[in-house]
Amino acid sequence: MSETKGARSASGARDKALEGSKLERLKKRPTINDIARLANVSKKTVSRVINQSPYVREATRARISQIIDELGFEPDPQARGLALRRSFLIGLVYDNPNAQDIVNVQQGMLNAMRGTGFELVVHPCAQGNANFLADVRNFIERQKLFGVVLLPPVSENEALVKLLRTIECPYVRIASMSLDAPANMIVSRDRVGAGEAAEHFIANGHRWIAFIAGPHGHRSSVERRLGFSEAMARHGLALDPGLILEGAYTFDSGLACGTELCKRKPRPTAIFASNDEMAAGVYRAVRIAGLQIPQDISVIGYDDSPLAMRIWPPLTTVRLPIPDMGRIAAERLLARRNESDTLEPVEIVPGLIVRESVRKL
Repeated sequence: MSETKGARSASGARDKALEGSKLERLKKRPTINDIARLANVSKKTVSRVINQSPYVREATRARISQIIDELGFEPDPQARGLALRRSFLIGLVYDNPNAQDIVNVQQGMLNAMRGTGFELVVHPCAQGNANFLADVRNFIERQKLFGVVLLPPVSENEALVKLLRTIECPYVRIASMSLDAPANMIVSRDRVGAGEAAEHFIANGHRWIAFIAGPHGHRSSVERRLGFSEAMARHGLALDPGLILEGAYTFDSGLACGTELCKRKPRPTAIFASNDEMAAGVYRAVRIAGLQIPQDISVIGYDDSPLAMRIWPPLTTVRLPIPDMGRIAAERLLARRNESDTLEPVEIVPGLIVRESVRKL
């Protein structure tokens, strides 16, 4: 009996030695097949562990993870994408003239994706084009995207959302109000932010106030105007229709609107521009007219972009944490890897940042 134990012990030692030599060899270029063989599981089970699927027993997951660590195995993102019939790419789809917003969203998304193996691809588009939907569909299918983040105003396009559901492409919409199931939405509450801007003007004695709206058809334009008007109404005030102009969320449109308002008689004591780019255009118009901010005209913008601190005097504006919105949107998509569909609603509440562009009357 002792001989049998000795034989078994020797056999076990040989097996361990063989296993050790195999591990040493595999450390050079291990594959998913090697992991499966050493863990005595199927290749599919290893793939599930790599892709963080919840459908693997914890003991099995731990064993496979240990072998992966021992071998220093790193899965190839392209091979993983082919196996799952999709790439490890997340798309950012936008039709937005404000370049700074796009940069800020990208930065937030990249921060969320760092270390995940996912990469970001961007796709500017034009909703006015007849082939808009076909163009976006081709982009998604060509890249085999894991999912997409939609910025306003594209995020407000219900035909696009219907298309994404049809082709089963996960998506997250960033918008100024809730338009979808909580898991698919980041809501920026633009109405609240614009209301704070109106309250600040009123608290400083301003009553003859001009309003530069965003472009027609953007829901953010509607929400910001409603929020501003509702705040004025709470004080028994109203926007004069002659002091409401439409911009395009661009510097040039802010310059044009500001130039027009500086000619008005009586001239408004304060101007709300629905984003910082247009507010910067108003600054230029005021200077050209030989006037000063805030001595002659007070100005408030929206977004709190880096531009707000680069113009003089520093701009009072509504802070919208755009990088955070991009980060949260990417995190929501990445959560789909675990087949999560119980995400709570996310609402980003903007807040007024008081600087030096508003004077007290």
